[in-house]
Amino acid sequence: MEYLVEMENVSHKFDVVLYEDISMRLKPMQSMAILGASGSGKSTILNHLSTLLPPQKGQINLAHLKNIYNLNENQLLLLRQKILGIIFQTHYLFRGFNVTQNLQIAELIAQTKIDMQMLEEFGIAHTLKQQIGELSGGQQQRLSIARVLTKKPKILLADEPTGNLDKDTAMSIMQYLLSYVEKNEAALVVATHDQQIAELCTHIVLLEDKTLKQLK
Repeated sequence: MEYLVEMENVSHKFDVVLYEDISMRLKPMQSMAILGASGSGKSTILNHLSTLLPPQKGQINLAHLKNIYNLNENQLLLLRQKILGIIFQTHYLFRGFNVTQNLQIAELIAQTKIDMQMLEEFGIAHTLKQQIGELSGGQQQRLSIARVLTKKPKILLADEPTGNLDKDTAMSIMQYLLSYVEKNEAALVVATHDQQIAELCTHIVLLEDKTLKQLK
């Protein structure tokens, strides 16, 4: 089976070396949690995979696309639109619009309808007429995740996706993401500090001492 996510011998540094010659591979229906101390480079790995930051050494392959940083801008745009679903710590919601309007924008981009059952499961179906500023941080996070899932991405990249949620809601949302991965033969890479969240994934790695250590 072809890998959906491949990172081969990647190295990167800013003021200090973050990691050297690290690799990872995920097939459809697999998930990986990246654990590590703050500043270890977890978010930087997600930025590599998100097409936002070329690594200084190594190669990244996503879905059927080899060495994504050799693609032209149109190819990268299609990759972001059709294959990647990126869940940031910052919500990137349109604050001048209400919840329904934010979801309609996602529908327009994805050319598909929002799954109302998903909104019910996320506990935000009752907020449709509210302005973004009226939502709690947790509600905004759940809305941003729902918006990303609307376009049915094959690769989900999530940076602390449950950081603004209480424990029960966090576990529920994570279970939903993993269920999505199985149903859609997708893959998930999540950076987290939460060991319980990590344990739900099929793979766990620890970013420590400039390397990725396989824990599960």
